[in-house]
Amino acid sequence: MARSLGRICKGFQCLGSLSSIQTQLRQPSTSVSVRGTTFVRTMVQALPSLFSSKPRDFSLPNSSWGSEMMRLYEHYNSQCEVETEGGEKQEGPWRRLPSYNRLLKYATGGVYLSKIIQSKARLFTRNIRDPGAAFEYVLFVNSEEQKCACVFQAGHLLEGPPGHVHGGAIATMIDTVTGTHATILSGPVMTANLNINYRSPIPLGSTVLLESFLDKKEGRKTFISCKVTSSNGSKLHTETTALFLSINFSHLLLGE
Repeated sequence: MARSLGRICKGFQCLGSLSSIQTQLRQPSTSVSVRGTTFVRTMVQALPSLFSSKPRDFSLPNSSWGSEMMRLYEHYNSQCEVETEGGEKQEGPWRRLPSYNRLLKYATGGVYLSKIIQSKARLFTRNIRDPGAAFEYVLFVNSEEQKCACVFQAGHLLEGPPGHVHGGAIATMIDTVTGTHATILSGPVMTANLNINYRSPIPLGSTVLLESFLDKKEGRKTFISCKVTSSNGSKLHTETTALFLSINFSHLLLGE
C-alpha cells in the first residue's frame, strides 16, 4: 500500500514538473541551460498529447508506411489540389478524408454516453495506437465520379492464414470503405448486406487498393460495389456488392 501511494505521489510530482516545463515554454524570456533545453525538447517530442488536445488524424503518413503505401497516398493526395494555368491553387477531383479514433456519442436506447464511456470508446479500426500493427489506411473520395479509393496496409495483428490477412479483417475494411462512401452519398446509413467473393489472399504487410463505386440509389437503399486489388492493379483480391439503408438518429437512439 505504501509503495502504491509512493508511486502515485511521484506521478503527481512528474505532472507538476511537466506543468512547470510547459509554463517555461510559454515564457520566451525564461533562461534555460543547454542541458535543460535538450530535456524540454525531448519531453515535448515524446509527450505531445500532454500539451495539445488536438486529436490525432490517423490518415496521415507515419513511420510504418511502406513505399507502396506512400506512393499511392501521394498519387491521390496530389490530386486533392491542382494548379491552374495561371499558377493558382484550386480544389482537385479528389478529397482526403481525415480519420480519428472516436465517432459515437450516443448509446442504444437513447441514453447519452457518460464522459467515462466516451473517453474509453474507440473506433474499431483505430483502437490500436501502435503504428503499423493493424489497420493502416487512408480514404479519398471523388464526388464528381461518385467513387471512393482507400489505400490499405495490413499489419501483423491481422493475420489469419499463416502470413496472410484474416478474411474478417478484409471484410472490416470493405465495410469501412463502402459504408463511408454510402454515407457521403446518402447521409447516415447502416449496412444491410455485404456479399464478398474472396479471389486471392492478401499477404501480411502488403499494400492494397480498395475502390468503391455507386451502382444505384432506390429510396432509402444505396447499392455500392467494391474491389480490392494489389497496389499496381495486377491482381484481384476480392469483389464485393453492398447494400446500405438510410437511417435517422432515432434509429440509433431507439435501437431500431
